[in-house]
Amino acid sequence: MSPTSIAILAIGMSVDALIAAVGRGAGLGRARLAEALRTGLVFGAVETITPMIGWAAGVAANRYVAAVDHWIAVGLLALVGGRMIANAFGAPNAEEARSDRSMFTLLATAIGTSIDAMVVGVSLAFLDVNIVLVALTIGLATFLMSTCGMIAGRLIGPGLGRIAEIAGGLALIGLGGSILLSHLLA
Repeated sequence: MSPTSIAILAIGMSVDALIAAVGRGAGLGRARLAEALRTGLVFGAVETITPMIGWAAGVAANRYVAAVDHWIAVGLLALVGGRMIANAFGAPNAEEARSDRSMFTLLATAIGTSIDAMVVGVSLAFLDVNIVLVALTIGLATFLMSTCGMIAGRLIGPGLGRIAEIAGGLALIGLGGSILLSHLLA
């Protein structure tokens, strides 16, 4: 996997956390730097771990699906990307918009936004990737994007978050197409 593909994947996987952080920041009013850093650390840590869990599950199943692994990777990336795009067009949930400062709520939100990273981790098991490098890149991108999202939440609001979610979904679908194309041409 090329550095560009890893960067696109990391940004695409971080968009859910960015959107949650923007909503959280908007709900808190003036997000303090400490609160933004805490949010970034929690989101980044969870987003680092979940692709590795998915990758481990994919490696365990790899020998059973080796002949169709590229189709699985494409399907999963398209599914996650399509879900992100569909969520962008959904109406915002009032409860999601309400902010809660508790660590439990923060961790639950981080896990909820990282399920797609676990699914992508499964698809990465079928490719020749350094999962630690990819997971750390996703975690770092998530840390940066969610920390900045908390701070910028009050200024940019939900409108830009929807655009970012659509762009992230399209990036994942494009990455899936690139994987399929490179596999079919090889």
